Amino acid sequence: MAGRGGPTRPYNRRGAMSGAPNPMKRIRDYTPHELTAVALPVALVVAAAFWVAYRFVQPAPPRTVVMSTGVEGGAYHAFGQRYQAILARDGVRLELRPSSGAVENLARLNDPASDVSLAFVQGGLATAKDAPELVTLGSVYYEPLWVFHRGREPIDQLLRLKGKRLAVGPAGSGSRKLALALLEATGMTGGAAVLSDLGGNAAADALLAGSVDAAFVVAGPEADSVRRLLAAPAVGLMSFSRADAYAMRLPYLHKLVLPRGAIDIARDIPAEDVVLVAPTANLVAHESLHPALVYLILQAAREVHGGAGPFHRLGAFPNPGDSDFPLLSEAERFYKSGPPFLQRYLPFWAATLVDRMIVLLVPLFAVAIPLVRILPSLYAWRVRRKVYRWYGELKFIEENVRRRGPHGDAPAEFERLDEIEGEVSAIRVPLGFAHEVYTLREHIRLVRELIRGAGAAAA
Repeated sequence: MAGRGGPTRPYNRRGAMSGAPNPMKRIRDYTPHELTAVALPVALVVAAAFWVAYRFVQPAPPRTVVMSTGVEGGAYHAFGQRYQAILARDGVRLELRPSSGAVENLARLNDPASDVSLAFVQGGLATAKDAPELVTLGSVYYEPLWVFHRGREPIDQLLRLKGKRLAVGPAGSGSRKLALALLEATGMTGGAAVLSDLGGNAAADALLAGSVDAAFVVAGPEADSVRRLLAAPAVGLMSFSRADAYAMRLPYLHKLVLPRGAIDIARDIPAEDVVLVAPTANLVAHESLHPALVYLILQAAREVHGGAGPFHRLGAFPNPGDSDFPLLSEAERFYKSGPPFLQRYLPFWAATLVDRMIVLLVPLFAVAIPLVRILPSLYAWRVRRKVYRWYGELKFIEENVRRRGPHGDAPAEFERLDEIEGEVSAIRVPLGFAHEVYTLREHIRLVRELIRGAGAAAA
């Protein structure tokens, strides 16, 4: 079309205006610039959402966990072996590290150079102030203190052992630490007794052989040393007449009563009710222990310690009871609602994989899918914006023509229309939007006819 009201440009055989670039060629030469301009910000937003979600995804749980137990043949090590068999069913290898007892276990957990992340620790050995990086998974059973002595004459006070030879356990054991605490509370300090570092079966052997007069043993009733000494005819078991006072002085202690015949009804062992004091054995871990493993370990603890015993009812352990360290949040959830939903119905590794994937799927459903759904609309808006922006100019020219009436600067308006038409001819859009360009060009022609009509009225 010619400018300033001139005749329209002739069309060639292909329908394109003579002397002007072929508009179909522009469509074929279209580059995906608009798609990139829309898709790139969307991709960046989605990538940012996945990155934020990834920051909250725990790494896969390790396949090996190192646990510090106790002396081989002792209760801690025996329980550790049962845990080992249970965790192996889910593909987790529990590596057991024997130790001298609970004190050494605690030291290993506190050692930054150690790879121990789980251990049995006797209550009362330390507090959270002493080990801020340690947490507890709960108490798993009572560890009564058994004070065996030579002779069948009943003894109900530690003062009766003054001046005697006492086996209180090796250095680094919970037995020794508890025995010394009780002797100190009783006033038996300094040279009030001759202390030996024998413990467990070694202490039992020494007591039976007469090398010591009494043995302090902290262990469950199933321990071999305890059963041997309970069955020995020349060995008596002390009943704590001041158990309440000791429990008041040392808050981590519990007063327990071993009923008559609780160990062996047929042989009437013990022959009468015996009062004992006991701390609890606790599962203590380093705070870096993987959360998924916490649930697995506590399920094993429930299987190992959940039965009834001489001092507790069925299901009493494990529990979040008294502990010197803060309870891990995952352990707290376990005691309130049991293992996670996925671990109830899926194998451990499948459950942890799905659990981690769910976190990554949150940005997919919350961000990616909504953005992808509006992507075509954004793309269409970006393409149409190139066309629609010229309608404001056409509206301005049209209103100007109507306002001025027959008199006005028609040549300037034709010149501006020529400029607009040239700009529109240079617009490149996908084939699906070509009709938008042709509609705009038709509207330019209508405005041009409006100007010509105003000029004819003036003539």
